[in-house]
Amino acid sequence: MTATTLIDRTPASTDSPPGESLIGLARPALAERLAELGVPERQHRMRVSQLWGWMYVRGAAGFETMTDVAKELRGRLAERFTLARPAIVSEQVSVDGTRKWLLRLDDGKEVETVYIPEEDRGTLCISSQVGCTLNCTFCHTGTQALVRNLTAGEIIGQIMLARDRIGDWPGASPDDPTGLPNSERKITNVVLMGMGEPLYNFDSLREACAVAADGDGLSISKRRITLSTSGIVPEIPRWGEEAGTMLAISLHAVHDELRDVLVPINKKWPIAELLEACRNYPGLSNAKRITFEYVMLKDVNDSIDDAKALVRLLAKIPAKINLIPFNPWPGAPYECSDWEQIEKFAEVVNRAGYASPVRSPRGRDIMAACGQLKSASHKQRASERLTAPA
Repeated sequence: MTATTLIDRTPASTDSPPGESLIGLARPALAERLAELGVPERQHRMRVSQLWGWMYVRGAAGFETMTDVAKELRGRLAERFTLARPAIVSEQVSVDGTRKWLLRLDDGKEVETVYIPEEDRGTLCISSQVGCTLNCTFCHTGTQALVRNLTAGEIIGQIMLARDRIGDWPGASPDDPTGLPNSERKITNVVLMGMGEPLYNFDSLREACAVAADGDGLSISKRRITLSTSGIVPEIPRWGEEAGTMLAISLHAVHDELRDVLVPINKKWPIAELLEACRNYPGLSNAKRITFEYVMLKDVNDSIDDAKALVRLLAKIPAKINLIPFNPWPGAPYECSDWEQIEKFAEVVNRAGYASPVRSPRGRDIMAACGQLKSASHKQRASERLTAPA
Protein backbone atom coordinates (compact mmCIF):
# COMPACT_ATOMS: atom_id res chain seq x y z
CA MET A 1 0.00 0.00 0.00
CA THR A 2 1.55 3.25 -1.07
CA ALA A 3 -1.01 5.85 -0.05
CA THR A 4 -3.40 6.66 2.72
CA THR A 5 -6.95 5.67 1.89
CA LEU A 6 -10.06 7.21 3.39
CA ILE A 7 -13.39 5.45 3.12
CA ASP A 8 -16.30 7.70 4.02
CA ARG A 9 -18.97 5.62 5.71
CA THR A 10 -21.12 8.39 7.14
CA PRO A 11 -24.54 6.82 7.83
CA ALA A 12 -27.51 8.13 5.93
CA SER A 13 -29.31 8.45 9.26
CA THR A 14 -28.10 8.81 12.82
CA ASP A 15 -31.20 7.07 14.20
CA SER A 16 -30.28 4.35 16.70
CA PRO A 17 -31.24 0.76 15.82
CA PRO A 18 -34.38 -0.34 17.68
CA GLY A 19 -33.97 -2.22 20.92
CA GLU A 20 -31.33 -2.74 23.57
CA SER A 21 -28.00 -4.20 22.49
CA LEU A 22 -27.05 -7.56 23.95
CA ILE A 23 -23.37 -6.97 23.20
CA GLY A 24 -21.32 -6.57 26.37
CA LEU A 25 -23.87 -8.09 28.75
CA ALA A 26 -22.56 -10.73 31.15
CA ARG A 27 -24.16 -14.17 31.15
CA PRO A 28 -26.47 -13.48 34.14
CA ALA A 29 -27.73 -10.31 32.43
CA LEU A 30 -28.41 -12.26 29.24
CA ALA A 31 -30.42 -14.76 31.29
CA GLU A 32 -32.45 -11.87 32.71
CA ARG A 33 -33.24 -10.62 29.19
CA LEU A 34 -34.38 -14.10 28.20
CA ALA A 35 -36.62 -14.25 31.26
CA GLU A 36 -38.20 -10.97 30.14
CA LEU A 37 -39.12 -12.70 26.87
CA GLY A 38 -40.77 -15.54 28.74
CA VAL A 39 -38.05 -18.16 28.19
CA PRO A 40 -38.42 -20.80 30.94
CA GLU A 41 -35.68 -20.73 33.57
CA ARG A 42 -34.73 -24.33 32.83
CA GLN A 43 -33.67 -23.21 29.32
CA HIS A 44 -31.64 -20.17 30.39
CA ARG A 45 -28.25 -21.84 30.56
CA MET A 46 -28.62 -23.47 27.15
CA ARG A 47 -30.02 -20.36 25.47
CA VAL A 48 -27.37 -18.08 26.98
CA SER A 49 -24.68 -20.48 25.74
CA GLN A 50 -26.21 -20.39 22.25
CA LEU A 51 -26.37 -16.61 22.15
CA TRP A 52 -22.84 -16.30 23.55
CA GLY A 53 -21.41 -18.59 20.89
CA TRP A 54 -23.21 -16.85 18.04
CA MET A 55 -22.19 -13.38 19.21
CA TYR A 56 -18.59 -13.93 20.31
CA VAL A 57 -17.39 -17.03 18.43
CA ARG A 58 -19.18 -16.66 15.10
CA GLY A 59 -19.63 -12.88 15.16
CA ALA A 60 -23.34 -12.89 14.34
CA ALA A 61 -24.62 -9.40 13.56
CA GLY A 62 -28.30 -10.41 13.72
CA PHE A 63 -30.55 -13.10 15.18
CA GLU A 64 -31.72 -14.52 11.86
CA THR A 65 -28.45 -16.46 11.39
CA MET A 66 -28.81 -18.34 14.71
CA THR A 67 -30.02 -21.56 13.14
CA ASP A 68 -30.02 -23.68 16.32
CA VAL A 69 -32.31 -21.18 18.09
CA ALA A 70 -36.05 -21.68 17.59
CA LYS A 71 -37.42 -19.40 14.86
CA GLU A 72 -40.14 -18.05 17.15
CA LEU A 73 -37.55 -17.07 19.81
CA ARG A 74 -35.35 -15.48 17.16
CA GLY A 75 -38.28 -13.33 16.18
CA ARG A 76 -38.92 -12.22 19.75
CA LEU A 77 -35.24 -11.43 20.23
CA ALA A 78 -35.17 -9.34 17.05
CA GLU A 79 -38.25 -7.36 18.15
CA ARG A 80 -36.71 -6.43 21.50
CA PHE A 81 -32.93 -6.49 21.10
CA THR A 82 -30.08 -5.78 18.66
CA LEU A 83 -26.52 -6.95 18.01
CA ALA A 84 -25.60 -3.76 16.16
CA ARG A 85 -22.04 -2.46 16.32
CA PRO A 86 -21.16 1.25 16.49
CA ALA A 87 -21.72 2.95 13.13
CA ILE A 88 -18.61 3.64 11.04
CA VAL A 89 -18.35 7.32 10.16
CA SER A 90 -15.00 6.97 8.43
CA GLU A 91 -12.36 4.32 7.96
CA GLN A 92 -8.75 5.22 7.18
CA VAL A 93 -5.89 2.94 6.21
CA SER A 94 -2.32 4.16 6.63
CA VAL A 95 0.61 3.54 4.32
CA ASP A 96 1.91 1.16 7.01
CA GLY A 97 -1.35 -0.83 7.24
CA THR A 98 -2.63 0.81 10.43
CA ARG A 99 -6.40 1.23 10.34
CA LYS A 100 -8.43 3.86 12.16
CA TRP A 101 -12.18 3.94 12.55
CA LEU A 102 -14.19 6.95 13.64
CA LEU A 103 -17.27 5.40 15.24
CA ARG A 104 -20.64 6.92 16.05
CA LEU A 105 -22.45 5.65 19.14
CA ASP A 106 -26.23 5.43 19.58
CA ASP A 107 -26.44 8.92 21.10
CA GLY A 108 -24.43 10.48 18.28
CA LYS A 109 -21.19 10.78 20.28
CA GLU A 110 -18.03 9.60 18.54
CA VAL A 111 -14.86 7.73 19.46
CA GLU A 112 -11.88 6.37 17.56
CA THR A 113 -10.47 2.86 17.47
CA VAL A 114 -7.10 1.92 15.96
CA TYR A 115 -5.82 -1.44 14.68
CA ILE A 116 -2.06 -1.94 14.30
CA PRO A 117 -1.06 -5.04 12.30
CA GLU A 118 2.36 -6.66 12.45
CA GLU A 119 3.68 -9.77 10.73
CA ASP A 120 2.61 -12.24 13.41
CA ARG A 121 0.20 -10.24 15.58
CA GLY A 122 -2.34 -7.47 15.60
CA THR A 123 -3.04 -4.93 18.35
CA LEU A 124 -6.35 -3.14 18.80
CA CYS A 125 -6.33 0.14 20.74
CA ILE A 126 -9.79 0.86 22.06
CA SER A 127 -11.39 3.86 23.75
CA SER A 128 -12.99 3.86 27.20
CA GLN A 129 -14.39 7.40 27.27
CA VAL A 130 -15.69 10.04 24.88
CA GLY A 131 -13.04 12.72 25.31
CA CYS A 132 -10.69 12.87 28.30
CA THR A 133 -10.41 14.74 31.56
CA LEU A 134 -6.65 14.57 32.20
CA ASN A 135 -5.27 17.32 29.92
CA CYS A 136 -1.86 15.73 29.38
CA THR A 137 -0.01 18.42 27.47
CA PHE A 138 1.66 16.13 24.92
CA CYS A 139 -1.61 14.37 24.01
CA HIS A 140 -4.02 15.62 21.35
CA THR A 141 -6.93 13.75 22.93
CA GLY A 142 -6.32 15.65 26.15
CA THR A 143 -7.23 18.93 24.43
CA GLN A 144 -10.89 17.84 24.50
CA ALA A 145 -13.32 17.86 27.37
CA LEU A 146 -14.68 14.64 28.79
CA VAL A 147 -18.19 13.97 27.49
CA ARG A 148 -19.05 10.64 29.11
CA ASN A 149 -17.91 7.11 29.91
CA LEU A 150 -18.52 4.29 27.47
CA THR A 151 -20.71 1.35 28.43
CA ALA A 152 -19.36 -2.20 28.49
CA GLY A 153 -21.31 -2.84 25.29
CA GLU A 154 -19.73 0.15 23.54
CA ILE A 155 -16.27 -1.07 24.57
CA ILE A 156 -16.88 -4.63 23.37
CA GLY A 157 -18.59 -3.21 20.28
CA GLN A 158 -15.26 -1.74 19.17
CA ILE A 159 -13.69 -5.22 19.22
CA MET A 160 -16.64 -6.70 17.35
CA LEU A 161 -16.54 -3.95 14.72
CA ALA A 162 -12.81 -4.38 14.19
CA ARG A 163 -13.18 -8.14 13.82
CA ASP A 164 -15.95 -7.56 11.28
CA ARG A 165 -13.81 -5.21 9.20
CA ILE A 166 -10.64 -7.31 9.10
CA GLY A 167 -12.38 -10.68 8.72
CA ASP A 168 -11.35 -12.04 12.12
CA TRP A 169 -14.28 -14.43 12.53
CA PRO A 170 -14.17 -18.12 11.53
CA GLY A 171 -14.61 -18.42 7.79
CA ALA A 172 -14.69 -14.65 7.26
CA SER A 173 -12.55 -12.64 4.88
CA PRO A 174 -11.52 -8.96 5.10
CA ASP A 175 -12.59 -6.48 2.46
CA ASP A 176 -8.92 -5.51 2.13
CA PRO A 177 -6.28 -8.01 3.35
CA THR A 178 -3.37 -5.64 2.76
CA GLY A 179 -0.96 -5.57 5.68
CA LEU A 180 -2.85 -8.01 7.88
CA PRO A 181 -0.77 -10.44 10.00
CA ASN A 182 -0.11 -14.01 8.97
CA SER A 183 -1.46 -15.35 12.27
CA GLU A 184 -4.76 -17.22 12.40
CA ARG A 185 -6.15 -14.57 14.75
CA LYS A 186 -5.86 -11.05 13.39
CA ILE A 187 -6.51 -9.37 16.75
CA THR A 188 -4.13 -10.99 19.20
CA ASN A 189 -3.74 -8.10 21.67
CA VAL A 190 -6.02 -5.40 23.06
CA VAL A 191 -4.71 -2.19 24.62
CA LEU A 192 -6.99 0.05 26.65
CA MET A 193 -5.28 3.30 25.69
CA GLY A 194 -7.48 4.98 23.13
CA MET A 195 -9.50 7.99 24.10
CA GLY A 196 -9.91 8.50 27.84
CA GLU A 197 -8.47 7.39 31.18
CA PRO A 198 -9.58 3.76 31.60
CA LEU A 199 -9.52 3.71 35.40
CA TYR A 200 -12.07 6.53 35.49
CA ASN A 201 -14.48 4.06 33.84
CA PHE A 202 -13.59 1.16 36.09
CA ASP A 203 -16.82 -0.83 36.34
CA SER A 204 -17.78 -0.80 32.66
CA LEU A 205 -14.24 -1.62 31.63
CA ARG A 206 -14.00 -4.52 34.09
CA GLU A 207 -17.27 -5.93 32.71
CA ALA A 208 -16.00 -5.56 29.15
CA CYS A 209 -12.68 -7.26 29.94
CA ALA A 210 -14.51 -10.20 31.51
CA VAL A 211 -16.49 -10.65 28.28
CA ALA A 212 -13.39 -10.22 26.09
CA ALA A 213 -11.37 -12.76 28.11
CA ASP A 214 -14.10 -15.40 28.29
CA GLY A 215 -12.62 -18.62 26.91
CA ASP A 216 -15.90 -19.64 25.29
CA GLY A 217 -16.25 -16.36 23.42
CA LEU A 218 -13.83 -13.71 22.18
CA SER A 219 -11.15 -15.58 24.14
CA ILE A 220 -8.53 -12.83 24.41
CA SER A 221 -6.19 -13.86 27.21
CA LYS A 222 -5.87 -11.42 30.12
CA ARG A 223 -2.12 -11.58 29.46
CA ARG A 224 -2.85 -10.05 26.06
CA ILE A 225 -5.06 -7.27 27.41
CA THR A 226 -3.17 -4.23 28.71
CA LEU A 227 -4.69 -1.33 30.60
CA SER A 228 -2.75 1.91 30.21
CA THR A 229 -3.29 4.48 32.95
CA SER A 230 -1.91 7.92 33.65
CA GLY A 231 -1.77 7.00 37.32
CA ILE A 232 -5.10 6.79 39.16
CA VAL A 233 -3.29 5.34 42.15
CA PRO A 234 -6.17 4.08 44.34
CA GLU A 235 -7.64 2.06 41.47
CA ILE A 236 -4.43 0.33 40.35
CA PRO A 237 -4.36 -2.48 42.98
CA ARG A 238 -8.13 -2.86 42.70
CA TRP A 239 -7.84 -3.33 38.93
CA GLY A 240 -5.22 -6.02 39.45
CA GLU A 241 -7.44 -7.87 41.92
CA GLU A 242 -10.71 -7.60 40.01
CA ALA A 243 -9.61 -7.60 36.36
CA GLY A 244 -6.11 -9.09 36.38
CA THR A 245 -4.92 -7.75 33.03
CA MET A 246 -1.46 -6.50 32.20
CA LEU A 247 -0.67 -2.94 33.29
CA ALA A 248 1.02 -0.02 31.55
CA ILE A 249 1.87 3.30 33.17
CA SER A 250 1.96 6.54 31.19
CA LEU A 251 5.04 7.89 33.02
CA HIS A 252 6.92 10.31 30.71
CA ALA A 253 8.99 12.07 33.38
CA VAL A 254 11.33 11.18 36.23
CA HIS A 255 10.71 14.24 38.43
CA ASP A 256 7.43 15.49 39.87
CA GLU A 257 8.06 19.04 38.68
CA LEU A 258 8.03 17.98 35.03
CA ARG A 259 5.38 15.29 35.36
CA ASP A 260 3.06 17.83 36.98
CA VAL A 261 3.16 19.65 33.62
CA LEU A 262 3.13 16.68 31.25
CA VAL A 263 0.64 14.56 33.21
CA PRO A 264 -1.27 16.93 35.53
CA ILE A 265 -2.88 14.10 37.54
CA ASN A 266 0.59 13.76 39.05
CA LYS A 267 -0.26 16.74 41.28
CA LYS A 268 -2.79 14.50 43.02
CA TRP A 269 -0.78 11.27 42.99
CA PRO A 270 2.95 12.00 42.58
CA ILE A 271 5.54 9.62 41.22
CA ALA A 272 6.47 8.03 44.58
CA GLU A 273 2.85 7.07 45.29
CA LEU A 274 2.37 5.82 41.74
CA LEU A 275 5.43 3.57 41.87
CA GLU A 276 4.43 2.19 45.26
CA ALA A 277 1.08 1.16 43.77
CA CYS A 278 3.00 -0.50 40.92
CA ARG A 279 5.20 -2.46 43.32
CA ASN A 280 2.04 -3.78 44.96
CA TYR A 281 0.22 -4.65 41.73
CA PRO A 282 -1.32 -8.12 42.18
CA GLY A 283 0.54 -10.84 40.32
CA LEU A 284 3.53 -8.65 39.51
CA SER A 285 6.49 -10.83 38.54
CA ASN A 286 9.14 -11.25 35.87
CA ALA A 287 6.50 -13.10 33.88
CA LYS A 288 3.96 -10.32 34.39
CA ARG A 289 5.89 -7.08 34.08
CA ILE A 290 4.54 -3.58 34.12
CA THR A 291 5.17 -1.52 30.99
CA PHE A 292 6.27 2.07 31.57
CA GLU A 293 5.52 4.36 28.63
CA TYR A 294 7.88 7.26 28.08
CA VAL A 295 7.26 9.74 25.28
CA MET A 296 10.47 11.27 23.93
CA LEU A 297 10.24 15.07 23.92
CA LYS A 298 13.15 17.05 22.53
CA ASP A 299 15.12 18.94 25.21
CA VAL A 300 12.36 18.23 27.74
CA ASN A 301 12.80 14.70 29.13
CA ASP A 302 15.34 13.05 26.83
CA SER A 303 18.74 13.74 28.42
CA ILE A 304 21.16 11.02 29.48
CA ASP A 305 20.65 12.17 33.07
CA ASP A 306 16.92 11.54 32.59
CA ALA A 307 17.69 8.04 31.34
CA LYS A 308 19.87 7.28 34.37
CA ALA A 309 17.21 8.67 36.71
CA LEU A 310 14.57 6.51 35.03
CA VAL A 311 16.65 3.41 35.67
CA ARG A 312 17.07 4.34 39.35
CA LEU A 313 13.38 5.13 39.67
CA LEU A 314 12.23 1.71 38.46
CA ALA A 315 14.76 -0.32 40.43
CA LYS A 316 13.33 -3.61 41.71
CA ILE A 317 10.10 -3.27 39.73
CA PRO A 318 9.68 -6.05 37.13
CA ALA A 319 9.27 -3.77 34.16
CA LYS A 320 9.86 -3.00 30.55
CA ILE A 321 10.12 0.52 29.17
CA ASN A 322 8.47 1.62 25.94
CA LEU A 323 10.19 4.65 24.46
CA ILE A 324 7.68 6.48 22.28
CA PRO A 325 8.86 9.04 19.73
CA PHE A 326 6.53 12.02 20.12
CA ASN A 327 3.78 12.06 17.51
CA PRO A 328 3.22 15.71 16.50
CA TRP A 329 -0.20 17.25 15.99
CA PRO A 330 -1.29 20.75 14.89
CA GLY A 331 -0.39 23.27 17.57
CA ALA A 332 1.57 20.80 19.69
CA PRO A 333 3.92 22.51 22.16
CA TYR A 334 6.66 19.88 21.79
CA GLU A 335 8.97 18.34 19.21
CA CYS A 336 10.08 14.75 18.90
CA SER A 337 13.57 13.97 20.21
CA ASP A 338 16.27 13.49 17.60
CA TRP A 339 16.67 9.84 16.66
CA GLU A 340 20.32 9.81 17.72
CA GLN A 341 19.29 11.03 21.18
CA ILE A 342 16.56 8.40 21.45
CA GLU A 343 19.14 5.71 20.69
CA LYS A 344 21.51 7.05 23.35
CA PHE A 345 18.66 7.13 25.87
CA ALA A 346 17.68 3.55 24.98
CA GLU A 347 21.27 2.37 25.35
CA VAL A 348 21.40 3.56 28.98
CA VAL A 349 18.14 1.78 29.77
CA ASN A 350 19.21 -1.41 27.99
CA ARG A 351 22.53 -1.52 29.82
CA ALA A 352 20.61 -1.45 33.10
CA GLY A 353 18.87 -4.68 32.10
CA TYR A 354 15.49 -3.33 31.02
CA ALA A 355 13.87 -4.24 27.77
CA SER A 356 13.35 -0.85 26.17
CA PRO A 357 11.97 -1.14 22.67
CA VAL A 358 11.56 2.11 20.78
CA ARG A 359 7.99 2.05 19.56
CA SER A 360 7.93 2.64 15.82
CA PRO A 361 5.40 5.38 15.05
CA ARG A 362 2.44 3.82 13.26
CA GLY A 363 -0.40 5.53 11.45
CA ARG A 364 1.00 9.06 11.64
CA ASP A 365 -0.34 9.90 8.20
CA ILE A 366 -3.91 9.25 9.38
CA MET A 367 -3.44 10.76 12.86
CA ALA A 368 -3.75 7.31 14.43
CA ALA A 369 -0.49 7.28 16.39
CA CYS A 370 -0.28 7.38 20.17
CA GLY A 371 -1.73 10.63 21.55
CA GLN A 372 -3.30 11.77 18.27
CA LEU A 373 -6.84 10.43 18.47
CA LYS A 374 -10.15 12.12 17.80
CA SER A 375 -9.57 15.88 17.48
CA ALA A 376 -8.10 15.58 14.01
CA SER A 377 -11.11 13.61 12.82
CA HIS A 378 -13.44 16.43 13.81
CA LYS A 379 -11.25 18.95 12.00
CA GLN A 380 -10.90 16.76 8.96
CA ARG A 381 -14.62 16.16 8.66
CA ALA A 382 -15.39 19.83 9.19
CA SER A 383 -12.97 20.71 6.41
CA GLU A 384 -14.59 18.16 4.11
CA ARG A 385 -18.01 19.63 4.79
CA LEU A 386 -16.76 23.12 3.94
CA THR A 387 -15.39 21.98 0.60
CA ALA A 388 -18.24 19.64 -0.32
CA PRO A 389 -20.44 20.72 -3.25
CA ALA A 390 -23.84 22.12 -2.32
